[in-house]
Amino acid sequence: MKYADRTESMKASEIRELLKLTEDTDIISFGGGMPSPDAFPIKIIEKIVKKVLEKNGTQALQYGPTEGITPLREALIKRMGKTRGIKCNLNQMIITTGSQQVLDLVPKILINPGDCIAVECPTYVGALTAFNCYQPDYIPVHMDENGMKTDELEEKIKANKAVKFIYTIPIFQNPSGATLSLERKRHLLEIANAYDILILEDEAYSELEYSKVRLPSLKSMDKNEKVIYTHTLSKVLSPGFRLGWLIANEEIARKMAIAKQGVDLCTNMLVQFIAEEYIKSGCIDKQIPKIRKMYKRKRDIMLEALERHFPDGSCWNKPEGGMFIWVSLPEKIDTKEMFLDAIKAKVAYVNGSAFCIDGCSRNCMRLNFSNTDDNKIEEGIRRLAKIIKERLK
Repeated sequence: MKYADRTESMKASEIRELLKLTEDTDIISFGGGMPSPDAFPIKIIEKIVKKVLEKNGTQALQYGPTEGITPLREALIKRMGKTRGIKCNLNQMIITTGSQQVLDLVPKILINPGDCIAVECPTYVGALTAFNCYQPDYIPVHMDENGMKTDELEEKIKANKAVKFIYTIPIFQNPSGATLSLERKRHLLEIANAYDILILEDEAYSELEYSKVRLPSLKSMDKNEKVIYTHTLSKVLSPGFRLGWLIANEEIARKMAIAKQGVDLCTNMLVQFIAEEYIKSGCIDKQIPKIRKMYKRKRDIMLEALERHFPDGSCWNKPEGGMFIWVSLPEKIDTKEMFLDAIKAKVAYVNGSAFCIDGCSRNCMRLNFSNTDDNKIEEGIRRLAKIIKERLK
């Protein structure tokens, strides 16, 4: 079979492939980025579905506008203004099939083979999987506890004028858990303006904060329409709903709507009506504090277990939100090589190099704490620590 040239750059997500091994229910998995099933408001959804079908049944089961139903967009515009300081109109917002669809639509309208995308290193591997289909080159930009090193970004952009957009997860980043400082947010916008480059801001985790300190979104600070913003309900309602949205200037939003038409015509209509009711009724504002409390507890259990069991020479962050802890082990350890030993010990994680376009972070791992029962977290960490200590002998 002779496939299109672009299929050569299409690679399966390393995480998705590795996690096929974790289907064994005996495995304690810190691998996936999944919310806890205890966070799903099942009883509330049952009531909302009944109400939607009685009130808007024929619309909810029919095709709909590519941009999304107006009532949901209006509810999200109001909410984004309140929670993230973002001002926009209906022509700037599109409801998408998860924020993952945005990660496909943006390069679809912007990238020609050989164009450059600047990405954090490490970064969300699902974004790389989406971007790869459009055959870009990458500029990896390393990170520290304050997020992307914007000085490094600017130096690399100066050396390469073909950068089409910068992809960032500026708050509770996946996989590092880091949050981009306010100073660096300002610098990032200065770079975008100076070099006429767009920014794709992914705020999938911004609702999962454990402290009351909240930095403004890049989009709320954007005076020159350089930011394409995406968010999702996957972390605070249901990932199975596959419902996200984007905010961009009207010209870009129109191009993305046309691109979306050729993919799925419209986002699931029933889910949109459910989400509208969930937001307008105030259920979302009652549910999110419960999720934050739950995940903070799980984070603390994992941090305490790491402190008790992991060997000297290991270090990790203390994320103020999100779903992940990023662990660095002694240089001798290769976490990709160690993975099969972990599976034999019935515990799973994701190796650090899977998130790095330049293959670095081979001694690192991402641990997800949101989807593991509290009483299994310490045992899973204990199993990992045993494997690491054996490899250090």
